[in-house]
Amino acid sequence: MPDAIITCAPTGAIHTPSMSPYLPVTPHEIAEAALGAAEAGAAIVHLHVRDPEDGHPVQDTGLFRELLAEIEDRSDVVVNLTTGGSPHMSVDERIGPAADLAPELASLNMGTMNMGLFPMLERFPDLRHDWERTHLGNKDLVFKNTFADIERILKTCGDQGTRFEFECYDTAHLYNLAHFLERGLVRAPLFVQSVVGLLGGIGADVEDLLHMRRTAQRLFGDDFEWSVLGAGAAQIRVGSIALALGANARVGLEDSLWDGPGKLAESSRVQVERITAAAGVLYRDVATPAEARRRLALRGSR
Repeated sequence: MPDAIITCAPTGAIHTPSMSPYLPVTPHEIAEAALGAAEAGAAIVHLHVRDPEDGHPVQDTGLFRELLAEIEDRSDVVVNLTTGGSPHMSVDERIGPAADLAPELASLNMGTMNMGLFPMLERFPDLRHDWERTHLGNKDLVFKNTFADIERILKTCGDQGTRFEFECYDTAHLYNLAHFLERGLVRAPLFVQSVVGLLGGIGADVEDLLHMRRTAQRLFGDDFEWSVLGAGAAQIRVGSIALALGANARVGLEDSLWDGPGKLAESSRVQVERITAAAGVLYRDVATPAEARRRLALRGSR
C-alpha cells in the first residue's frame, strides 16, 4: 500500500469555542496547532480562521496571511485553505482568501446540502456567545454549492495554479465531480475527500464508506487519491478503516472534538498521533509533505 497522506484540520467552522477550551481561535493558536499536527505526521493542514475576539468563523485574508507566515516560516507542511468557509457565508466571502493568496491546495465542496448542526445544542447547552446558538440552532441551514458556484471557484483558483481537495458528503457529489472532470475543468489526479457522519450527508457506517469508494472507483478508475474524514465520534474508527482499505485520512478538531468516549481532545496533534498509530499497526508508513505534493501534483511550496 502507498504511504498514508494524513491531513489535519485544526479549527474549522462548525464547532464553537464554548464546546471545547482546546479549540484554537487566534492566528497564533491555529498556527501552533497546525505545526504540532505536522510534527506528529500530518502532511497537509486544512486551514480556517476565526475572529480573535469571539471565535466566530471569518474569511479574513489578513488573518490568513498572519497564520501562513508563521507556519511557512517553520514547516514545509502542505497548506490547504478553505473555500468552504462557513455555510452562513456568501461565495464571495468564501473564495476571497484563496483568490488573494493562491495556495497550492484549497478545499472545494462538491454540492449543495442540508446541514444539521442543531443536535449539538443538546450536548452543549452552555454557550458564551450569541452567535454560537444562532449558528448551531438553525434547522433551515442549506450549504449552497451550486454548479455555478463550483465552476466559479474552479476557474478563479485553478487559473492561479491552485489544486483542490474535493469534499464529497454524498455519492451525488462524486457525480458532480465527474461532470467537471468530463468538461475539463479539473484534472487528475483528483484528491477526493469522503466526508461521512455529518447530519445532511452520508452516514458513517462501513457500508456507506464502501459505497463511496465503489462509486469513486467506477467514476475515476485509478486517477484519484482517496481520503476519508469521519465526523464526531466516528473520526478515528472511520479513519482507521480507510487506512486499512489503502486510503488516506483526515483528522483534527474541525471534524471532531473528541479523543475517545467522553474525553475532549486536548489538541489536533493528539488526534494525528492516534491515526498515525493506527497506520503503524497496519504497517503503513506516513507520507511526507514532499510525497503528498508529488502524488497530488501540487506545484510545490511557495
